[in-house]
Amino acid sequence: MEMLRTENLRFQYEYEEEAPTLVLDDLNLTIEEGSFVALLGHNGSGKSTLAKHFNAIQLPTGGRVLVRDMDTADESLCLKIRQTVGMVLQNPDNQLVSTIVEEDVAFGPENLGIPPAEIAQRVTDALQLVGMEAYRDHAPHKLSGGQKQRVAIAGILAMQPDCLVLDEPTAMLDPQGRKEVLETVRRLNRERGMTVVLITHYMEEAAQADRVVVMDDGHILRDGTPKEVFACVEELRAVALDVPQPTELCHLLRKAGIDLPSDVLTVEECVDALLKYKGVGE
Repeated sequence: MEMLRTENLRFQYEYEEEAPTLVLDDLNLTIEEGSFVALLGHNGSGKSTLAKHFNAIQLPTGGRVLVRDMDTADESLCLKIRQTVGMVLQNPDNQLVSTIVEEDVAFGPENLGIPPAEIAQRVTDALQLVGMEAYRDHAPHKLSGGQKQRVAIAGILAMQPDCLVLDEPTAMLDPQGRKEVLETVRRLNRERGMTVVLITHYMEEAAQADRVVVMDDGHILRDGTPKEVFACVEELRAVALDVPQPTELCHLLRKAGIDLPSDVLTVEECVDALLKYKGVGE
C-alpha cells in the first residue's frame, strides 16, 4: 500500500524582485507503507523542500502530492494529513516548547483536542518508545543533543502518525547522539512498522535504510537499494556526495587492480571481501 506519492511535482519559490527559482521539476516518487527510505542530495538539490510537501508545509506549484490518496492541496484534509505524517526538524530546540519533558510531548495531542487521560497514556507510550521515560520530569534544555532529539521525536509520536519524515535529525549531534536517534528510528520502523523518510548527509545512516533515493537539481538521480545506489561511486561523487567508507576503500582497491565486489557497505563486508581475496579461510 502506498503511503506517499508525488505526481509530476513542481515547486518554485516566488520573489518580488527576482525571477522564480525552480526547486522541484516534474518529480515522480512513490513510497510504500512500512518502508525505510533515505533521501540524499547535496545542498540545494530539493530534498528538504520535497520533505515539506509530504505533510503540506509547502504546496505544489504544479502536479500533486498524495498522502494515502489525500491531496495535500485540499485544505479540508490538512489536519488529517499532518496527523498521518509527522515531521522532525534538524534542530530539536526548534520543536521543544515546554519547560518539562512530559509537557512538551503532550503539546501536540493537546492541540488535537485529545482527552486528558488519553494524552497521559500517549505521553508515556511515546517516551517509552524513544527510551526517555526516565527523563519525563526533566527540563529539556538540560538534556544532551541526542536526548533532545529523541524528545522531539516523542512529541511527534504522541500524535500517532503513520509516517515519520526526518530532515537531517542528526546533523547537529555528536556520534553518540546520532547513534541514539538512528537506533530509535530503526526500531520504530522495524518493530512498529512506521514508514520512515530520513534525510541525511551521513552515508552510513543511509546505508541502513531499505531504499536510497538520490536527488540532484530537483530531479531523482538514483533510486534503489543501498547496495545498488552506493555502487555508483563516481556518479555520486559527480553530484558532491560521498559513499560509506568501506565502499570507498573497496572502490579505490578495485581501481588499483584488486578484484573486490562493488556492493560493499559495512566494515564487516569489507573485511570479509579482503579475506576472501587473500584466500583466508578457504
